[in-house]
Amino acid sequence: MNPKTIYVNISGNAVTMPWLKKVPAVVQGWFLGSETGTALASVLVGDVNPSGHLPFTWPAGLQDVGAHALDAFPGIWRDAEKKIIDEEYKEGIFVGYRWADKKKTRPTFAFGHGLSYTTFKVSNLVAKDKVTRDGRMTFTVDVTNTGDREGDDVVQLYISDLKSSVERPVKELKAFQRVSLKPGETKTVTLTTDRRALSFWDEASDDWKAEPGEFLAFAGDSSDKLTSKVKFKLE
Repeated sequence: MNPKTIYVNISGNAVTMPWLKKVPAVVQGWFLGSETGTALASVLVGDVNPSGHLPFTWPAGLQDVGAHALDAFPGIWRDAEKKIIDEEYKEGIFVGYRWADKKKTRPTFAFGHGLSYTTFKVSNLVAKDKVTRDGRMTFTVDVTNTGDREGDDVVQLYISDLKSSVERPVKELKAFQRVSLKPGETKTVTLTTDRRALSFWDEASDDWKAEPGEFLAFAGDSSDKLTSKVKFKLE
């Protein structure tokens, strides 16, 4: 294989890539329509600096997907003639990156992953205030373009409940924002969320519930690249 081969993958979902380390670059092409060639050529020759981030976890194999690991897919035939299949969502709230965090699997590409022709640094995450009366919370984080090309990054905010009366994900995405930066430029990005970000659905009260205690907020540009964190408290 040519060592300078760029693999362009056209798919709407994850595929296995056992050969990944044999190619220097992979471009996810999705289903782009009639202008696919023009769009991909613009990215490959550098006319456009790509800035997309994955909207799902790209598992290494079906064994790393909750529905398959729990033998819940494709389900059980109820009526073969009418082609009705009953499926049970055994993984509950642990879908995607939540399942990967819970089972400590190593996906091929993590949720939120995305590269470009420049690089970024996410740092100095700050919790600005306590939760306000209307339930809003504000965080600020610095994003720096550490490369030599103008480009866009997508900074992501995750929150972890350090002690809960129910089982909760290791962390949950609560806010994100795209930011454009020139080479060497730093911008302070404001991420705003609300009390719901700290809550879980309480079956006993049939409502959302946020328990007092300590929480940890993380910021980065993918679910496995969270380079800044801050602890805060809900009283």
